[in-house]
Amino acid sequence: MSVNPELQGRTLPPTEPYLVGREKVREFARAVVATNTIHLDVEAARAAGHSDLVAPTTFPVVVQEKALAQLLAEPDAGIDFSRVVHGNQRFTYTRAVVAGDELTAQLTVSSVKTLGAHAMVTADTVITDASGEHVVTAISTLVVRGDE
Repeated sequence: MSVNPELQGRTLPPTEPYLVGREKVREFARAVVATNTIHLDVEAARAAGHSDLVAPTTFPVVVQEKALAQLLAEPDAGIDFSRVVHGNQRFTYTRAVVAGDELTAQLTVSSVKTLGAHAMVTADTVITDASGEHVVTAISTLVVRGDE
């Protein structure tokens, strides 16, 4: 089954809220070797003007993952995860993600392109806080390899 081109423009339901924890921020920072003290030390983050630890800039992939899982589970998507390669990732921020944020993600498929036997699916995931304010948009392109 090939990727369904009618996915383009589809918006999926919002994910359950994700509570950003201090230890998750620290673990992620260590995993990506983000050594700035605002990711590891609460007092350093507060001294820099933040309410709590600041998540590294790529942290929203943790929240976005739930929205991408929804897309992959769509019965008519035609996306075989075993054939997916992550092609691109970008972030557009309104403000930093900090520990204590309760974030919700909502994914919209912005593009489906066929390239020979392969397909590229681009998804924009808008991530908002508990008050509904925009925090970051995570933009992912998945390459779905066709039969070889």
